[in-house]
Amino acid sequence: MTDLDTFIAGLPKAELHLHIEGSLEPELMFELARRNSVEIPYASVEEVRAAYAFTRLQDFLDIYYAGANVLRTRRDFHDMAMAYFDRAAEDGVVHAELMFDPQTHTDRGIPFAEVIEGLLSAMEEARAKHGMTSCLILSFLRHLSEEAAFDTLAAAEPWLDRIAAVGLDSSEVGHPPIKFAQVFAAAREKGLKLTAHAGEEGPPEYVYQALDLIDVDRIDHGNRALEDPALTKRLADSGMTLTVCPLSNLKLCVIDDIVQHPIDAMLKAGLKATLNSDDPAYFGGYIADNYRAVAQARGLGREDLVTLARNSFTGSFLPEEDIARHLAAIDAFVAEVA
Repeated sequence: MTDLDTFIAGLPKAELHLHIEGSLEPELMFELARRNSVEIPYASVEEVRAAYAFTRLQDFLDIYYAGANVLRTRRDFHDMAMAYFDRAAEDGVVHAELMFDPQTHTDRGIPFAEVIEGLLSAMEEARAKHGMTSCLILSFLRHLSEEAAFDTLAAAEPWLDRIAAVGLDSSEVGHPPIKFAQVFAAAREKGLKLTAHAGEEGPPEYVYQALDLIDVDRIDHGNRALEDPALTKRLADSGMTLTVCPLSNLKLCVIDDIVQHPIDAMLKAGLKATLNSDDPAYFGGYIADNYRAVAQARGLGREDLVTLARNSFTGSFLPEEDIARHLAAIDAFVAEVA
């Protein structure tokens, strides 16, 4: 392990763009399939990993939804989330904001309560075991209707005090943010923060819609905003957080090679970028892997990595006093290793 690897692992950081269903490793997928007597279309862990050769977002989503089929009980959701928390703790994550897709499960007949109670119990265990804080982001599936999103928001009502935000994920192209403007407005009225995937495969116009028609607090991905200089300047001037996912971008062919990743261009443009793992079981890397990948490919130094880590806290949905505490922890870590 190099000095930079050690620095990255020890650097306190938050993860803001993590789909908890996307942390389901093949080994656990097979274990849950056996536990729940669920058939899956793969004969081995190796066969699953071999299927992770995506050329676009939809290729990934097809396998993602098949894998999610093994999740049936709150114990399953707990075990999946704890596996992520244990792995994230090794990478220096001290706060995680978990996106979850209730519709992926309720549409299969799994009660909303089974999903969220399993996640909440794991979040409590992660705090006790690792001292890690976390919160939930309820993500609407954008390939479904806004009416279905309203139904999901209604189903979440008993747990809204334990949900920090709503988000928007799944197939981006053809499903612009404006499609969900009303349900996002309803979520805002309930006191929830708003975030949305925009500008991953979708055009810069989707980022404009997320800003102007949804009034999001955060943009997930946002890479294609760089195609529009006026939009890039607007995002930089406003301090809008972008939750960037380099290894995801590579795996889904948003970029052809990690050396093409624009993270350093984002920082130079003044964008408040963060690094995240998105769906780490499918994209070949957890958060420290993403830090290492871009550090090596784009020549990022310690100062850049510290900026990214600080952005992860200032861009989080944590209270201001907690953000200040984490920023102080970063400063203490940097001073200690200087």
